[in-house]
Amino acid sequence: MLAHSPPLPLIIDYVDEDRDITTEDRDGLIFALQHCGRVRRIRVLMPVSKLQGFAAAFDNEFPMLEYLYIEPTTKRRSGLILHEAFQAPHLRHLILITFAFPIRSPLLTTAVGLVTLSIQHIHPSTNSCPEDILQQLALLPQLETLGISFFATFTHRDVEMQLLHKPLITDVTLPNLRWLGFRGVSTYLEALLPRMATPLLEKLQVVFLDQPDFSIPRLLQFMGAAKNLRFGSARLRFANNYVFVYMYPHEGALMYTFHLGISCMSVEGQVASATQIFHQLRTIFSAVEHLTLEFRRSSIFSEMDDEDEAHGIHWDDLFRQFSNVTTLRLGDEFVGPISRLLQVDGGGSAMELLPELKVLEYPASPSAENLFNGFIDTRTNAGLPVTIVHP
Repeated sequence: MLAHSPPLPLIIDYVDEDRDITTEDRDGLIFALQHCGRVRRIRVLMPVSKLQGFAAAFDNEFPMLEYLYIEPTTKRRSGLILHEAFQAPHLRHLILITFAFPIRSPLLTTAVGLVTLSIQHIHPSTNSCPEDILQQLALLPQLETLGISFFATFTHRDVEMQLLHKPLITDVTLPNLRWLGFRGVSTYLEALLPRMATPLLEKLQVVFLDQPDFSIPRLLQFMGAAKNLRFGSARLRFANNYVFVYMYPHEGALMYTFHLGISCMSVEGQVASATQIFHQLRTIFSAVEHLTLEFRRSSIFSEMDDEDEAHGIHWDDLFRQFSNVTTLRLGDEFVGPISRLLQVDGGGSAMELLPELKVLEYPASPSAENLFNGFIDTRTNAGLPVTIVHP
């Protein structure tokens, strides 16, 4: 039917994870790609074994193509490679996941009108050193969304070797960039940011892979220079393998301006890593007035239930980074450890931690009321009463 249809634009959309691709489906997709002069949009999600032949069909110029999204169903090194002859000069949106994709590919050097570039799960074996990334970005002044992420096997040592063999010399200005996302080791991000100017940036998303220590002075400078990044409210979410931080411009805002993810499994490690990063970004976090703690782990871990273990988690160091918080919201799992922390004779002083606190919100229960009585009495006697709110 396609062979006899009028020359209308073609849209290839195959993202059904629950349906196994058939031989007929695959042949139809490849046949559609052979009409490269008509293809305007491609969005494909399928197993790596099926994508191998599909990706090989990109061996020509696609003069009408504006949107390209290709992702395997499993996030592992796939070895997928786009044909070097593939070009799309009018491409506007490019999202490739787990491709062995050299950043200096002809596809990128010809698609200078890109507004979205997202290259995810880059393997260290590809040509992806910071200088090459910067040189390519310098050719894409219309970018509005940029996302770069690496496999966990990409280490600090890999970045150090790249910088040794190819030092940074390129400065980039992205005058239209609104969203920047990065996933990898902090060393790579620290190399990129001093060379990038993003005057209109509105959203920053950073996920750090598992690492024992963080040094992020460039991230602090970058965030401080971003005039559109504002932080009045923060949400800390403790999940199975990550702790996430969502920062919003003000209380009630629906969209975050800064998202930080830190890879770590134990609650104790998550608190320690978050505290280390928050301390380095303390001038940013000091603006937060509303703080929420959420527990999103798949099971209740003993480290949150056992009092001695809870005292081993340095919640006091974490809260000291939020000296201007006026509203604190706690999920049920945090009532025990945080109430003990806020006692005068507990893990911190009721007057030292959260000195500006005016509203404390937590799920209502007799046990919770008893746990917080000492803290409330101490603050009230000092003339600094705290209002209790139950959601």
